[in-house]
Amino acid sequence: MRIVVVGGTGLIGSALVELLREAGHEAVPASPSTGVDTLKGTGVAEALTGTDVVVDVTNSPSFEDGPVLDFFTRSTRTLLAAEREAGVGHHVALSIVGTDRVPGSGYLRAKVAQEELIRAGGVPFSLVRATQFFEFLGAIAAGSTQEGVVVLPAADLQPVAAAEVSAVLAEVAAGAPSGGHVDLAGPDRRPFAEFVGPVLAAQGDDRPVRSDAGACYFGAVLEQDSLVPTGEARIAPTGFEAWLSRQPAHA
Repeated sequence: MRIVVVGGTGLIGSALVELLREAGHEAVPASPSTGVDTLKGTGVAEALTGTDVVVDVTNSPSFEDGPVLDFFTRSTRTLLAAEREAGVGHHVALSIVGTDRVPGSGYLRAKVAQEELIRAGGVPFSLVRATQFFEFLGAIAAGSTQEGVVVLPAADLQPVAAAEVSAVLAEVAAGAPSGGHVDLAGPDRRPFAEFVGPVLAAQGDDRPVRSDAGACYFGAVLEQDSLVPTGEARIAPTGFEAWLSRQPAHA
């Protein structure tokens, strides 16, 4: 199959392209660096000609409420219109576990809007909702630092390795459209601090880390289970300690 991976030069997308090619598919990375811009619409129709499946793993360059909503809705509308014109038979999109349970987050509201467009878009689809990546824990710390202290919500995380997100996306892309979503998470569920603290320690970062029930997650208040699966989910095999042990050592 010819599978176009939109956002195919990033962390998830580049690994996905490689997995699809190893499986014998014609996998094509599409991003502004390859001449495909889903915001401007340039190169999209040409990239999708003769394509069987489109996988959208793009991310907004801004997390501010207005720009992030504009990014996901405009990009998704552009893709879906081009897919209908090209006769694409399967649209796969990467989303986030709990995206519809945190209305205080502008980013997650934008992902809800993206999902709604896909469901109504007239192209057979599958959604993969993943929890936060292990690789994102450092950014969570950076975004939660107040006067040198990392102040984290007391809510739970159940993060997953980015490589395993790519693997599930490859499997879904090669299959039939589900018309729904699957939740994907790692095997370990713990409060934020129990993941972020060890990551910082492994990096030689001595910032104090503490939990606060009133702390926000990028501006949003969380319930205990806002960002973890609450029903049936696929559980990836790599645990947190195993992932952490494979990260490069820091002086």
